[in-house]
Amino acid sequence: MKTWLSKINPNFLARHWHNESLFLSLSMAMLQQILFFITLGVAGYLIRKRVLRILDNIRLGKKQEISDRKNERLNNVLMIAFGQKKMFKRFIPAILHFFIYVGFLVINLEVLEFMIDGLSGTHRIFAPYLGGLYNILMNVFEFLALAVLLACVVFLIRRNVIKIPRFQSAEMTKWPTLDGNLILTIEIVLMLAIFTMNASDQILQTRDDHYTPTGVLFLSTFLTSGLQQYSTSTLINIERFAWWFHIIGILGFTLYITYSKHLHIFMAFPNTYYSNLEPKGHINNMPVVTREVKSMLGLATTDANLPAEPGKFGAKDINDLSWNNLMAAYSCTECGRCTSECPANLTGKKLSPRKIMMDTRDRMEHVGKSLGTGGAGLNDGKFLLGDYITKEEINACTSCNACVEACPILINPLEIILELRRYVAMEESGSPAQWNAMFQNIETSFAPWKFSAADRFNWSKEEK
Repeated sequence: MKTWLSKINPNFLARHWHNESLFLSLSMAMLQQILFFITLGVAGYLIRKRVLRILDNIRLGKKQEISDRKNERLNNVLMIAFGQKKMFKRFIPAILHFFIYVGFLVINLEVLEFMIDGLSGTHRIFAPYLGGLYNILMNVFEFLALAVLLACVVFLIRRNVIKIPRFQSAEMTKWPTLDGNLILTIEIVLMLAIFTMNASDQILQTRDDHYTPTGVLFLSTFLTSGLQQYSTSTLINIERFAWWFHIIGILGFTLYITYSKHLHIFMAFPNTYYSNLEPKGHINNMPVVTREVKSMLGLATTDANLPAEPGKFGAKDINDLSWNNLMAAYSCTECGRCTSECPANLTGKKLSPRKIMMDTRDRMEHVGKSLGTGGAGLNDGKFLLGDYITKEEINACTSCNACVEACPILINPLEIILELRRYVAMEESGSPAQWNAMFQNIETSFAPWKFSAADRFNWSKEEK
């Protein structure tokens, strides 16, 4: 383990203790540690503030108790969130995404070393303890960094050159498109910073005994020929710049994704755990309606948790949805697989399940921002239904669950659509005329068609 102070030759230290340049070196080393503490503290404060705001936004939703079937839920986390199982329904993007995902997880082990080095003033603190294993790990990290870089380049080409249709939908406006491109570009630049840092460090290892030997790093070695011409002091500056650029980039990246669709990197895990485990065709009843029907039929109603009065039916705004629905909106990857599988969307209807989730998240963000600045919050005169999501969109839904099946992290846009439709039907009586006729037939004839109950099964009688 070598600190920045240990890079100074001991003989030089003994002969020139009072030399002004030595004190300058000591001051610069200490200054770097102080700057790192400040950088880490500022980033930690901003990230914590943003995370608390997201949690407060999710808590705007109604309470919902989800504590059943824990083994199934844990299996979903392991297989779908961690194992990326549903991604492999589309093999090529799944492989590319897998490289980025594994690279993100494994390369962060190197970031751990960065953090310790920054806090303690050391350089490659793990190298002396891991010996030859350190060289193997560093080469693995570099291979993954290259895989991440290439995958990001391919994804940029898919989005901007090939123009995959699901990335060109109407809801993919300026910001969602920029967000996708920006995050891929940031990842490419961060990977290049790793290679630059490692290449300059390898040269410095041959010029100064105080740089910890790492062994040959096969990929970054290709960059060393272009750096050999620089002086030792210049290489130190290049190495330090790349190190700082990468660590600040990682911290900035972590803060940025809390405002980005890439929040799914973290939210996929709780979302898969709390996802709906019922069969795809199952639609949840409204407990207050169930109680009223049982009461009319003379059946016992024993659920003490239900309010005495039915209250509002369905959902008009985000506070009428459950916290689980709101968490799912923050988990949305905006990949568009749901919309690309939606039969309503494929036939030209305005419905896009991805837009439903994006609009729900946008409404949360606007309300949360308003509350954070002392504004009106939910009383701003706007609503999720009408101002963000139109009746035309929700009425186009066939309740087929294609969007639910397609989502790689088990998001359920159908739950939000059904709650909005329930509000329109039961609170506003605003459903299409054909629907209202069907509702009336069900109420009077117990069937969608208008005929008497006595004639319901005439169709089954054999003709004589």
